[in-house]
Amino acid sequence: MSIAASASLVACGASSSSGSSDTAASPAAATHGSEKNAKPGKVSANNAAQNEITAALKAAGVSNPDRWAHEVIEYRPYAADDTKLTSLRKNLIKHKPGEKTIDKIISVLTVP
Repeated sequence: MSIAASASLVACGASSSSGSSDTAASPAAATHGSEKNAKPGKVSANNAAQNEITAALKAAGVSNPDRWAHEVIEYRPYAADDTKLTSLRKNLIKHKPGEKTIDKIISVLTVP
């Protein structure tokens, strides 16, 4: 591929052939799909797409972010008054990820 063609692909936001996308972990992508009042870098536990949650988890250093994003989605919806995501914590404990991993997962999520 020529340098000009490579530059065009990068400028257009194309992802590599491995299926990864550098834009998925960007702060803008991490807040996409979240509520208006969400803190920067956080995504909505109720509304964000799985790939958005995965990107936020990956950026937070969570091991196996795809799996945990799937779990977050599986236990939806979360009550708006459950701002500490206590119900999600209880469900994640069943999978024995460890307290540090649960804390990282919760740290990137918000509820309306």
